Amino acid sequence: MADQSFDLIVVGGGPGGYVAALSAAPRKMKVALVEREHLGGICLNWGCIPTKALLRSSEINHLLHTLDQYGFAADNIRFDFQKVVKRSRQVAGQLSAGVKGLLRKHKVTVFDGQGALAGKGRLKVTKDGAAVADLAAPHIILATGARARVLPGIEPDGRLIWTYREALVPPAMPKKLIVIGSGAIGSEFASFFLNMGAEVTLIEVMDRILPVEDAEISAFVLKSFQKQGMKVITGAKVQGVRKGADDVTAIIEAGGKVTEIKADRLISAVGIVGNVEGLGLEGTGVKVDRTHVVIDEWSRTGEPGVYAIGDLTGPPWLAHKASHEGVICVEKIAGLPHLHPLDTGNIPGCTYCRPQVASVGLTEAAAKAAGHEVRVGRFPFIGNGKAIAMGEPEGMIKTIFDAKTGELLGAHMAGPEVTEMIQGYTIARTLETTEAELMHTVFPHPPVSEAMHESVLDAYGQVIHI
Repeated sequence: MADQSFDLIVVGGGPGGYVAALSAAPRKMKVALVEREHLGGICLNWGCIPTKALLRSSEINHLLHTLDQYGFAADNIRFDFQKVVKRSRQVAGQLSAGVKGLLRKHKVTVFDGQGALAGKGRLKVTKDGAAVADLAAPHIILATGARARVLPGIEPDGRLIWTYREALVPPAMPKKLIVIGSGAIGSEFASFFLNMGAEVTLIEVMDRILPVEDAEISAFVLKSFQKQGMKVITGAKVQGVRKGADDVTAIIEAGGKVTEIKADRLISAVGIVGNVEGLGLEGTGVKVDRTHVVIDEWSRTGEPGVYAIGDLTGPPWLAHKASHEGVICVEKIAGLPHLHPLDTGNIPGCTYCRPQVASVGLTEAAAKAAGHEVRVGRFPFIGNGKAIAMGEPEGMIKTIFDAKTGELLGAHMAGPEVTEMIQGYTIARTLETTEAELMHTVFPHPPVSEAMHESVLDAYGQVIHI
């Protein structure tokens, strides 16, 4: 059994943990990283990356079935579903291997096993119950992530009821599918299977889908989903499920009525819970609130020398938030001057359904609730030349400003490639840009991003193309 001392130990090799380790290594720190499963974590292996590979395949399938509008024709369009899934897994495997190579390049010592606190500055690593290593370091970062939340009575069984894991590697394409939960995960899977040809019913307990997004964007996406043929039920509670030999029936209460919906498979996408078990937190100063570790603005827990980042801590539960937290945490440990805590209001959110959804900052309702007098600009993609040329004119951009100061309070988008465009508004918020700078910025013509400029102009009565 190895017994080693380090400057920093990171527990968890996901987008928070491995980035923290890579950030520390160039700063002359001796770094250990403990990972019990796959380098790259859930995001790379079972989340962000493989889902985007699947969604790319569904986009191609949709495009192939709309070739006529572009002047093309194709007969006998078909796909091999297992090849679609296999490609997704290959993409994830390639990137996981890339993370392993980066850690090796930066001389990060990787331990395969489960890490648990074992006293001040100590961490024990075990694998399948056997001791692997006894490590020591003055600084330990917990980055163990989260897993799918399980609703009582709708426990995933890996066959009829899926979490995101089973949905990523289905043995066959379901003809009918129920998705419970319309957040990013639920909406992406609903969109993927719909565009691959399944009959999809999306169920949401709140009064609208994508409930964290601006209400106008939610309404726009709802109409788009329904136009594509998706059945959407909001304000709905799942009373239970009934399993058949090779099907599942969901019992739904909505609008005062109880209905039953039968499908081949059901995906439960109702949130996450933090992986706090087995970390040796008992008897420490680390506090846990509703399965997530409580931290301060520098990712410090209540236990000196112990930090936590990523999905293990509070929202937003996003890979890029975890990575940035990891960097800031390491920089604070290293004693770098002039540091700023992470401003969660400047973290963009992206959902890769069709249409794509992206946002940063406050929704209009949140801005008003915070006491702001607002100016709101909107621009539809039907007024954008590139969107029309691409054959994707359905979309919109909404910008929200403080009427008194011109501060960009929030930006919200739905449409083609908006997940690539949102960073422009994110930079604007980080630089504390006002409407004046945005209005005088020259945007290229005719890309879809030109609609970002028009939305700003619209907020101040100067829009040109509508």
